[in-house]
Formats: sequence, structure tokens, C-alpha cells
Amino acid sequence: MSNCDDGNYRETRWFMPWCKRRQLEDFYLPRMISDVTKQTKVPFGDGVIATLDTCIGAETCEELWTAESSHVPQGLDGVEIFTNASGSYHELRKLRTAYTLIEGASMKSGGIYLYANMRGCDGERVFYSGGACIAINGEIVAQGHTFEINEVEVVTSVLDLEDVRMYRNRIRSRSASATRASVYPRINVEFALGPSHVHDVTLPSYEPVEPKFFTPEEEISLGPACWLWDYLRRSRQNGFFLPLSGGIDSSSVACIVHSMCRQVCKAVERGDQQTLLDAQHIVGDNDYVPANPEEFCGRILHTFYMGTENSSEETKARAQTLADQIGATHRSIVIDVAVDAVLKIFTSVSGFARPRYKAHGGEIRENLALQNIQARLRMVLAYLFAQLVLWAQGKPGGLLVLGTANVDESLRGYFTKYDCSSADINPIGGISKTDLKKFLRYYSQKYKIDVLDGLLEAPPTAELEPLEQGKVTQTDEADMGMSYKELSDYGRLRKIAGYGPYSMFCKLVHAWSGMFRPTQVAEKVKHFFRTYSINRHKMTTLTPAYHAERYSPDDNRFDHRQFLYNTSWTWQFQAIDARVPELEERRKHTVPEGTQPTGSVCMTVQDKQKDNKVHSSEAAPIGESAVLHCPNKG
Repeated sequence: MSNCDDGNYRETRWFMPWCKRRQLEDFYLPRMISDVTKQTKVPFGDGVIATLDTCIGAETCEELWTAESSHVPQGLDGVEIFTNASGSYHELRKLRTAYTLIEGASMKSGGIYLYANMRGCDGERVFYSGGACIAINGEIVAQGHTFEINEVEVVTSVLDLEDVRMYRNRIRSRSASATRASVYPRINVEFALGPSHVHDVTLPSYEPVEPKFFTPEEEISLGPACWLWDYLRRSRQNGFFLPLSGGIDSSSVACIVHSMCRQVCKAVERGDQQTLLDAQHIVGDNDYVPANPEEFCGRILHTFYMGTENSSEETKARAQTLADQIGATHRSIVIDVAVDAVLKIFTSVSGFARPRYKAHGGEIRENLALQNIQARLRMVLAYLFAQLVLWAQGKPGGLLVLGTANVDESLRGYFTKYDCSSADINPIGGISKTDLKKFLRYYSQKYKIDVLDGLLEAPPTAELEPLEQGKVTQTDEADMGMSYKELSDYGRLRKIAGYGPYSMFCKLVHAWSGMFRPTQVAEKVKHFFRTYSINRHKMTTLTPAYHAERYSPDDNRFDHRQFLYNTSWTWQFQAIDARVPELEERRKHTVPEGTQPTGSVCMTVQDKQKDNKVHSSEAAPIGESAVLHCPNKG
């Protein structure tokens, strides 16, 4: 009756809704079915099934979420059991909302609600997390597991239909509404669901259970891990290759793979034969049984630290220690010789001198190009090793390359096009930097991986510019001109709230009033939209990533928008500028003297978006592009 077309859903691409409310038609069966069932036709449409002892109605997926849910009119017409066969994919913090709707449906109308949900990756960017449950009269009485790698789970509960009838009878307003309810056509069947004798005291009555919900950190630990396992076993590959830089993003991916190994070992211990067969195929040993998560991780996860002269000893040591603690097979290599070879090709062909970093007197285009060479060579080497590392060990098969770009950096365009963000799949591409930090803190405490504590204290950095006395000077937030917290705010307002530049400014000028003046908020919002629009083209080549966040900029299914913008945003920015003087004047009279915020506008000429290729319908002079449009790292 209701199809879903928001988020990642495109149901009307494949199906049309049934629009004839409370009507059935005869559907004539194909002969191949008639020969088996001895039927020529079946009723089809919006009806309910009446057994000898109760009445059953059905909702499908979106009909639980829509404003016109079928369970309300069906319940008023006497339906006591509602079923929902659902395909609800995982998003952070979403499961509680679904259960609230289920509890509300059975509480408002009275009745039994049976909710079944898909499980697995289904070959998509989304993961269906399961979580089947049974509710009666507003209470959950049975709940299935969420984030498990076994394919099928059956949830059962013994319930008394008299509890539904007594519950409904107590709500007098509902009884009055039922007298005015429209009638559903009934399909009568000659059997009962309950026992033949009326009072069966041998069957227990239900007891409510407290639904189990996961924190976002636990969801990150489990959801992408199950998705990776489903993808790995169904792709018939033999493991993962991960460029491990020792930073937050790549370390998060490594921990998620380790979590996947824990899930596999738990399933094997439970006697899950299919999981054991899959593990044996992946490692190429028909007698193999995982000894523990670290041992299994060592067989399927190959991590490489690909350092340059700009890499610090701290990140190298963190990458090695993390790999040791989770059991991954790790190597450290230096790629300066490859960087030097590429630069020699350029200088020999162009006749120009060798490009220089900004710190060594170079201009911004030279600086960005030198950073891009390092980043893109890492991608080339990652695929080379992914194809040949098992061959070099005399083992069959190849490895899937894992990407490490998070949702905030994708939104901002703060990554190099075709660097290590380019991979086969990306388990953190839909997760914010803020949530990843919380996840690593949780994972460190739960599994005693203490190297993560030091990692969380270090400022995020790409390590693509020269060190000063062996120390990193380049930081991500300085390069971006905004903090990761601010990026999350921008993302939610842009996608979830649907705000453009002017609307976002009007919202943030109040939300950030304790931190920034209206002038500063205006510059921050304009800076975000400039860089977002310049880099939107990168979303067209984004690695398939696990969907987890509602403000994901994924261009494939979730966030369909143009990738060529007028980066000047002339009308919107003029509207912002017109309001700023009025707000500044009002602030003088409303904010006590001495309490004005002193936060600085974080802007930078060097932007970690590479290639200095301004995607705009208005070409900017070279001298202005670095300041007004923020050169594009890719």
C-alpha cells in the first residue's frame, strides 16, 4: 500500500503500490502453479485472513513508518495479529526508533505485532541488521539478535489472544472508534492458530523483555564487521589489504576487521557449519578451524605502512603496534623511490625544475601536486600488493582493498581523488570522525588495545608535507579550515534538514552564538559551501561504502545532486552578508560587555583537497582560486 523512496530506497522503480483500499480481486494462477496447488485463482489485494479463532492482517516494511499505517484501520476492524515482513537497513541509532513504532502500534490499537527483518549485506552499500521481535499491547515479549552473521533466526513466543481482547475492551474510546470502522474483506480459512481446547493451562503466559539496544560505538563495532564478512565470503576473495597509516581512520578499519574475526570465531564456536566452511574457503584450507580472532586475523588481514620522508616515527610505530595487538600480518615499506621516479618523469618531459613544497619556497600548486603524488602512489601500490601478496606466498587468490575515508571528509572533499580512499569497499565511509573516535575509545577499553589511547591523543594529520625536526606540523582541521564537530553540524543541516547556505547561517548564528560572532559564522558557512561545491565531483567516484549516517553524501543512491555547482553562491552569500550587520548591531545591545566570543575563523590557503582544479561554472583567476575557492586536492 505504501512504497518507500527516501534514503537508499527506490521501491517505485520496481513496484507500484496497491491503490484499491479494502478491495480484493481474483488473480488467475499460472498453470505451472495450478498443477501443483489444484487452484485456478487466488484473492489478491487489501484484505485480511480470518481463521477460526482470530484475524490476521499484514503490513509491509514502509507501512509501519508511514502516517497511514494499515494496522490502525485493521485493528479497529478486529484484526488481532499484525505481521510485518521488513527490509530495514541499518543506520546508527535507528533500531530504537523502529522498536518505538512497533510498541506504539500494538499499544495504540492493541494486538500482537510480528516484525521480521532482513539480515546481511545483500550485495549493496547497506546492511540489514535483523532484529526481529514480537510485541503485544505495547510491550516487547521476544527479540531476535541484531548484527549476527548466521543467515536465519527464528523468534517465537506463546501469547494469549484473550489478553488482546481484554486490553482493547479497557480502552473505551477505541471501542467507540471501532463501531465506525470500515470493513476489510476477509479471506476465511478452516483452521485455528490456537489449541483446540479453550483453556490450556500448560502453556506459559508471556513476560515482557527489556529490548537490547546498542550504543553507536557498539553498532560501529558490529554492523560494518558483519557487512565485511558477508561481502568477503560472497565475493570469494581470500582476505583484505589495508594501507595502515597509524591514524584514526585506517586504525578504525583495522579494528572493524578484528571485530569481524571475533564474530566469525563466535559463530564457529556455536557450531555454525556454514561460517566454518566459508572461513575454510577463504584461507584455502579444508581442515582449518579458527583458533582465536587474532590468529584468524593474521590469515586474512594484510596491513602495510607506506611511509615517505614526510612520515613520522610515531605513526609508523602505532601502525606496527596496532597490527601486532589485533594479529594482522604487517609490513612497513618506504615509497620515496617511487615518488622520486614520478617526479623525474615530470621534470624530464616538462623541462621544469623539480616542484617544491610550500615550506621550501614552492607555490600552492606545487605543494598540492607533491602531496597528490604520495597519496596516489599508495593507491597504486595497494592494488599491486593486493593482487600479488598471496601469490608471493604461494597461496591462491587475491585480496580486497579496504578504503579509509570517513563521511565528514567525503562531504568536505578532504581527500585525494584516486588515493587510498579509492578501494574495493569502505567500511567507514558512512561514519563521522566524531563517532569513529568514540568507537576507538570503546574498542580500546573493551579489548585492551592500548595503542589506541595514544592514537586518540594525536591530532589527525595526512603527513604529506615536510616534517619540522622530525615532528608533524600539518593537521587535518587546519587544512580543512573547520573542525570535525563543525563538519558534522554542516552535514546534518545540509542533508537531513535540507538547508542551503542562507538557512544554515540563520540556524548556526544562534546555535553557535556562544562561540562565534555573526561575522565569523557567516565566513564559516560560506567557506564550507565553497569547498563542498568545489569537491562535489569526487562523490561520483566514491568507493562503495557501508551506509551508517543520515547525512552521507554518497552520490550513488543516497544523496542524488549535481556535481557541478556555481561555487560563488552569489545570491545566497549576498543574502548572508546583508543580514550580518543587523545581527552584529543587535548583538552589541544584547550581549554583556566582556562576554563577546573570541573564536577565530579557521581558514587556510593550503587546503587538503588536491589538484587545484576548481569545478565551477564561473572560472576564477589563478591568484584568487587559492583563497576564494580553496584549491581542490583531487
